[in-house]
Amino acid sequence: MRKPQAGFTLVELMIAIAIVGILAAVAIPSYQDYVRRGQIPDALAALSDYRIKLETYYQDHRNYGVGDGSCAGASTAAWKEFKAPAGSKFQFECITGDGAQQFTLRAKGLSGTAVAGHHYTLNSDNTKATEKFKGTAVNKECWLVNGSEC
Repeated sequence: MRKPQAGFTLVELMIAIAIVGILAAVAIPSYQDYVRRGQIPDALAALSDYRIKLETYYQDHRNYGVGDGSCAGASTAAWKEFKAPAGSKFQFECITGDGAQQFTLRAKGLSGTAVAGHHYTLNSDNTKATEKFKGTAVNKECWLVNGSEC
């Protein structure tokens, strides 16, 4: 009498590997999109926060900067008080225009992060715009977080 063999056949093992591969093909992109959507609000909140600081600076000085293109003068308290969220995945910049009577704030996703290829702006007219979304130029007059429409 033969003893029954224990274990899996090669076919059963290949079927299990194929199922795991299909699940991974669906789950990994969904997870990356979830992470990306979780990092974007930090940048948008930081842009809004700095806009408030610039408006406060404007009330005191009647301009948004010292005329050298930097907002609120890089050495002034308004800029020093602006702190990007800890661990932010965005690089922030601020540029003045029209004799320091206008400004544009920009947040660019850092390379090597889930938000690489995302560029958001906010200007002195409180106009919000998305220049790039997922690396593609979109030039929408709103902040895109998910999808391609406002």
